[in-house]
Amino acid sequence: MTQQQQQWRVGKRVAVMGGGPGGISTALAFHARGFDVRVFERQKECTAIGGAVLLSVPVLAVLRSYGIDVENFGSFTITHFMNNKGTDRVILPFNPKVEEAMGIKGWHYGVLRSSAFQKMLDKVPEGMITTNAECVGYDENDKEVTAKFKDGSTVQCDLIVGADGIRSAVSQEMFGDPKIFHCGIRLWLAWCDPIPDIPVNMGAICHDDKYQASFFPMTHHEGKPGYEWWVVEPSSPTAEVPTDVKAHVQGILNNFADPLPRFPDATNFDTQVYRWEIYNRPALDKWSKGRAVCVGDAVHPVSPYAAYGMGMAIEDGYYLARAFDGIDLSDKRAVAAAFEVYESERVDYVNHNMLFARRLGYMFHQVPWPLSKLRDLVFDHTPFMSHFMKSGYLEKSEIETLGLKELHVRRE
Repeated sequence: MTQQQQQWRVGKRVAVMGGGPGGISTALAFHARGFDVRVFERQKECTAIGGAVLLSVPVLAVLRSYGIDVENFGSFTITHFMNNKGTDRVILPFNPKVEEAMGIKGWHYGVLRSSAFQKMLDKVPEGMITTNAECVGYDENDKEVTAKFKDGSTVQCDLIVGADGIRSAVSQEMFGDPKIFHCGIRLWLAWCDPIPDIPVNMGAICHDDKYQASFFPMTHHEGKPGYEWWVVEPSSPTAEVPTDVKAHVQGILNNFADPLPRFPDATNFDTQVYRWEIYNRPALDKWSKGRAVCVGDAVHPVSPYAAYGMGMAIEDGYYLARAFDGIDLSDKRAVAAAFEVYESERVDYVNHNMLFARRLGYMFHQVPWPLSKLRDLVFDHTPFMSHFMKSGYLEKSEIETLGLKELHVRRE
């Protein structure tokens, strides 16, 4: 047992169930505030599932607060929303106040998920993570929580954090059946090395009447440049999976403007393409109960239309620890008060983004013809989509970011 594991002081004990980005962010944030933290991961090692990811400015600022160098962390992106012919509908604007406050240019940065996550893991103190430890529930009394594991072992703690994904054992212990449902869409997520003749820093989210096809510049191993790209299509729990994935995806992309049809030939479909059936759960108005609380997918799985799942989980961990700054975890009233702060800052904001993403998925993949044709005419010839993106996505995100004053760049 390491020295880190030996330090387990009553009133300071935080047990995090799940060693993904949300769990590791939670661990780093609590550790920075002087708490004793242990992370329990059911797999044999902590890994980030999937290919590339878009991270936004507030997420980078949180990672910077953990001591991660974000100077060349990802690839700065100017985001274009387009139709399948390559015509702009919206170019996502930047807020100069956000750029100045955070000292980070733009809004979106593309990065390989595994590379970003490894930088987080590199900041975790030795001995904090226990692998092959699957949480199956917990018991609680007024003084402490006992986390229970599949192998029959237990751990006593003052606070248990569920960061164990959409089928979270902690969340289920707190709230019962999560009522998980399929969102009606499937995601093919991929990444590749550079492709020539694409404008620098350009990313595009494109739609035809049935599919979304998108690409963004990103960095991956050791800062190497490349692209992340993806296709979203209608699906269901019983939908067949194509046997020739490359031919299937290529057939969809051939209906889109250059450069999208070129991405499959630049991609290894055995190692650089991931299929996700998108599931969700009804929104919750509370994420805590007693001495237990959840972050990330355990309480708010996010559709790819938010491009924000990993980022939200990272933010959750930071906000949760911030709410507990200086709190004695043996004081149950103080714990409840800290949960109230955390939930007041996160629940409505995250639920808004989760539901906004779900509406977008329905709008682009479930609306029948001829309504889909009318939708595209409106998006192509009116400013509706611009207003929709600003009010539905950017406005609340910018307010949240400007409120993170302790993460702003300090200027003389």
